[in-house]
Amino acid sequence: MEFTQQLYSPGETIAAIATPPGEGGVSIIRISGNNALAVAAAIFSGPVHTFKTHTVHYGKILNEAKEPIDDGLLIPFIGHRSFTGEDTVEIHCHGGSLLTRRVLDLILRSGARAALPGEFSFRAFINGKIDLAQAEAIQEVIGAKNERALDAAGAQLQGRLSARISTFQRQLTEVAAVLEAWVDFPDEGLEFATMDEICAQIEEAKESMVLLADTFHEGRIIH
Repeated sequence: MEFTQQLYSPGETIAAIATPPGEGGVSIIRISGNNALAVAAAIFSGPVHTFKTHTVHYGKILNEAKEPIDDGLLIPFIGHRSFTGEDTVEIHCHGGSLLTRRVLDLILRSGARAALPGEFSFRAFINGKIDLAQAEAIQEVIGAKNERALDAAGAQLQGRLSARISTFQRQLTEVAAVLEAWVDFPDEGLEFATMDEICAQIEEAKESMVLLADTFHEGRIIH
């Protein structure tokens, strides 16, 4: 992705339109970063800093002259309880490309930077909210063209693929620990497992990994 080639500044406040372009009933603009609440407070009529996390507040969206340009809703997501793992605010305004862009421009002039493609998901990964498999699944869910593709992407987003990979990692780590103990303490008579049992564990993990790898081609066809 484009943003991975740029210097990442932890906590830098970013903003972007989260809904598709075009006309609609509602548009959503997302702000994330250390100054997300301050940026939102600069354009919203209510006392943003006093709002509790995950609560919805009605108010006016204001320009620099403190004149209302739209009615809207504001939802704060504080700290690690947000998607990105940092302070996040969603502004809900009336849909429409011109109005939505005007609100975003206000947010950018109030101290946020325009987010690059995928940057919110990138921050969620960096802050430990999702892993790489889940980050990939987000785009798969959004772009799913059939029910099987949606179900497969949804399962990956929920962490099923990550759980299987973690199982492989745990199995191999346990085997490695036994082998290292034998090498480091050869005269202690340690009997955690026989060599046949260790080979069986490795073979079992290998077979499961091969079965999982074999599903890759089918998955690409589904998507």
